[in-house]
Parts: sequence; structure tokens; C-alpha cells
Amino acid sequence: MMEHSLVFSFFLIFTGAAVLATIALYTRQPLLVAYIVLGALLGPYGYSFIQDTALLSEISHIGIIFLLFLLGLDMQPSHLVHMLKKATLVAIFSAIIFMAVGYVVGISFGYTTTEAVIIGVALMFSSTIIGIKLLPTTVLHHKHTGELVVGLLLLQDVIAILVLLFLNSGDNGSSQLASFLKTAVALPVIIVGAFIFVRFILLPLIQKFDRFHEYIFLVAIGWCLGLAELAQLAGLSAEIGAFIAGVTVATSPIAQYIATSLKPLRDFFLILFFFSIGASFNLGLLGQIIIPALLLALLVLVLKPVVFRFLLQSISEDNKLAWEVGFRLGQISEFSLLIAYMATSAALIGQEASHVIQATAILTFLFSTYVVIFNYPNPIAVSDKLRRD
Repeated sequence: MMEHSLVFSFFLIFTGAAVLATIALYTRQPLLVAYIVLGALLGPYGYSFIQDTALLSEISHIGIIFLLFLLGLDMQPSHLVHMLKKATLVAIFSAIIFMAVGYVVGISFGYTTTEAVIIGVALMFSSTIIGIKLLPTTVLHHKHTGELVVGLLLLQDVIAILVLLFLNSGDNGSSQLASFLKTAVALPVIIVGAFIFVRFILLPLIQKFDRFHEYIFLVAIGWCLGLAELAQLAGLSAEIGAFIAGVTVATSPIAQYIATSLKPLRDFFLILFFFSIGASFNLGLLGQIIIPALLLALLVLVLKPVVFRFLLQSISEDNKLAWEVGFRLGQISEFSLLIAYMATSAALIGQEASHVIQATAILTFLFSTYVVIFNYPNPIAVSDKLRRD
């Protein structure tokens, strides 16, 4: 019965996505909008055709893992280290500013101090999925703009992981300290171990059997998911593990072949991810949370480009480039959704505060996508002039 239910769910999702995507393309709308709207329509708070959104959300998480793996394949380690050094202060100062904005709005609408802090924390991050999905892999990943976007997103991911560790470690102070120490030790060990494994085991195997394309495909998936799982066991996130897996293979000639072969698989799971965002949103709470969510979304959409432009110019970046990076990072993150879910589970915030964060995420995902696809080069642009794969 479970198998039939999953197959039927997939039928509804991908057939519905194909229909809405067709309408979206005819009406010059971004495809991400179609997937989120479909989720809201078919999910438990819409027409209830699909009930088990938790399962779909878990499956769709694989799409984020593949996205980070493919991103890592495009990043040369030397460029990455240079960019992380340069972007650190920008990431830290922007996080502090947006946390303060979220906190002030939360307190103004009568949420508790803890809820206001969590809302502020949720505003600190920009979406890795939106940011990277709207970067043309053949153009910007190898240019300064792409490196800045990726560097800032990775630094934000590290901050987000620390927040998630804190939420996940309970009330025991010694337990929190142990978790942080475990993570601090695990990260460099995994990075060094991964480079050694790739150099002495993985690449020799790939070179020996490179005639068998199916084998390379299997090894790439196994390496990506294996390191993702190892990172999660060590207290990091699966995304960070997948990214490390990609970076360790990036200097190999086989990297671009792997990247090309995995893109369809990544897109399959990302459709499920955006569907699950729409499906998990409780439309019944909309009346209570729409005003604070709209205000937060407006502040994020307006202030993030301005703040990033100011901070990037302060480290001698070009004005035009600084604006573009700001607009590409002008939303909150899938990590914000995860923080909202975990904080609700830990009884730190109520359902209303959680849905304020979720609604803000959906609104900023949608509107920032519109801004980018109509103004900057990206793979899903409606205009032929801006479309870059």
C-alpha cells in the first residue's frame, strides 16, 4: 500500500508540475513558483490529495545534497579558500544586521523574546538553493560574481549549522560544549581524510574503469551520499559533507563529466523540495501571520541588496557587482525553515511564529526569484538575452 501511495504521489506531483510549468512558461513566470503553488494546492492544507509531506520532504532533501555536491565540483580549492577569507567579515556583519531587524519586528508584533530571537536568526541566511540554482554554471561559477555568492552562502551555512547544533543539543550545557568540540574536530579531519581518499583510492579506481560510464555515475553518487552521511554523523550537515565531496574531486578531469551526468537527478529532487515547501504550509494560519510575514519579506527584499552592496563595497568590490550579489542573496533560506521546524519541536516557539518564518521564506523565495530572472543572467530566464545554462 505504501509503494502504491508513493507512486501515486509522484504521479500527482510530476504530472501537476508539468501542467503548471507549461502555464508558467506561457505566462513568463519562474518555474519555482509553479512547484510551490502545486504543493499548496495538493498538500494537506489544500485539497489534501497528498498527506505524507514529511516523507516527500525527506526525499527532496537529497536534491539539496546533490546541489551542493555539484557546486563543489565547480570550485577549485585554492579559489575557494581565497574567497572565504575575503567574504568572512561581510557574512558576519550582514548576519548581525538581519538578526537585529528580525528581532525588532518580532518584538513589535508581540512575540516572546525567544520567538523574536529565532525570527531574527531565520533572517540571517540566504537561500543556497535559490542562489545557486539561479547561477549559470558555465558562466558565473568561474567568475568573481559566482565565487562571491558561493563564498557568502557557504559561510552562512557554517553559521546555520552552529545554530542548528545549539537547537539540537538540548538544555544540558556540557552536552552543548561536547557537540561544538566534536564538530570543531570533525570538520578538518573529514576534509583531510576526503582528499587522501580521493587521491589514493577514488581517482585511481575511476581512471582504471573510466570506460564504464555507469560505474563512474555510481561511484559519484556513492561518494556524495557517503560523505554527506559521514558529516551528519559527525554533527555537521549532510550539505557540508556533499560540498566537501565535490571540492575534493574538482581538480580531476572527470569532474565536469560527473557534474553533467548528475544534473537531471538533482532537478528531480529539487522539484520535490519546492513542492514540499508549499505543501507543508498551513493556509489556515494565514490571517494571523500575513502582516508580520509581509513586513519581514519586504524588509528582506529591500534591505539585503542594500546591506550586501554596502558591505561588499567596503572590501573594494565594484558597485555593479555588489548590487548583483545583493539581489541574488535577497531572500531567506531553507535553513530558516529547518530552524523554524526544530525550534517548534523543541517548544521554543509557537506555531504562529513558525509560520511567520515559513511565510516569509516562501514570499522572499518567490519575489527574489522574479528580481533575478528578469534582471541578471540565469538558467531559467524568460528572456533569451539573459538565459545562461
